[in-house]
Amino acid sequence: MGDVLAGIHAAWEFESDALVIRFERGIRTPKLYQVLRERRVPYEALASVTLTPGKRGTVVLHAVPRPGADPLMEAAAGQLKESSDPYRLVLPTDQETLAEYYRDELRALLPPEPEAAGAAGHGAGGPYDGLDALDGHGGPDGHGGLGGPDRGGALDALGGAEDPYGAGGAVAPAERFLVAPPSGPLSFKAYDGKASFDGRAEVSFRWFWTGASSEKWKAGDQTFSVRDLCGIEWRSPDVFDGHLRLLARDRGPRPTQPDHDPASVVFGLGYGLVHESLPFAAAVLAAIRSSDRAPVPVGSRTPGAVAERIRHLGELHRAGLVTDEEFSTKKAELLAEL
Repeated sequence: MGDVLAGIHAAWEFESDALVIRFERGIRTPKLYQVLRERRVPYEALASVTLTPGKRGTVVLHAVPRPGADPLMEAAAGQLKESSDPYRLVLPTDQETLAEYYRDELRALLPPEPEAAGAAGHGAGGPYDGLDALDGHGGPDGHGGLGGPDRGGALDALGGAEDPYGAGGAVAPAERFLVAPPSGPLSFKAYDGKASFDGRAEVSFRWFWTGASSEKWKAGDQTFSVRDLCGIEWRSPDVFDGHLRLLARDRGPRPTQPDHDPASVVFGLGYGLVHESLPFAAAVLAAIRSSDRAPVPVGSRTPGAVAERIRHLGELHRAGLVTDEEFSTKKAELLAEL
């Protein structure tokens, strides 16, 4: 389309195959918007578009992303406040007619869902690859692939005016990330340490003597290979127990409290702020998914490697993240590689 719809703090440009969201920079603009700057969202990454009344003489145009399509929203797991949701465009009420026009135009550009969309969900043998389902504690369930405490947060922002996922709320999750992760920041200061990410292969935690627990000091500074991780757990710094925890593929025993876990950093007042820690978490999550999907070098599928993949698949199955049918199908595929 090429048209531009300017709202408060952001503008939407409608390209032939994607929605480009550009955020303003200014003292009143949410800090997360300023960090994101611009996002290109393919239409196939969207589930629906809604228009609802806003606050103080405004209307809100909301492009709802498909579950599993955007690493930022997957990492957020429904914990973002309405004012920081990058998919909401706030407009003055006098532009409601214009907003309705673009809502309808955008809806027409969204890919149609298959008739069996209701059966394509997570527990009915849908298209989701069981080995990729575990991006966090909760897999691709709802908006929160990481099992956030408010898994319906992105839907609550609509005030119940519309069902953004259509009849019955059934939308097939994206099989891969369709929106690029934020480019930064790739480091931030938490309360008990500094978290850094090289953008591709390694995440490191360096502890602060003023905040780190004795357990973390005993373990020493930590470096984690992305290939050894299966996901992340981000809890907003706006809540009491805010933290960022790395989830290892080897899901052995680990401390219950994040401040005792060397695979996590904890937030505090002024530490690990949303606009710093959330883009970081999204970038790490995208790297983990990319690592999962990286082609396996020739000759590396040894019996031991296949056995490890089957063991991991079994863990997903026992956790209820993979159906019986998916488990049997994927196990047969792995055995065929021997």
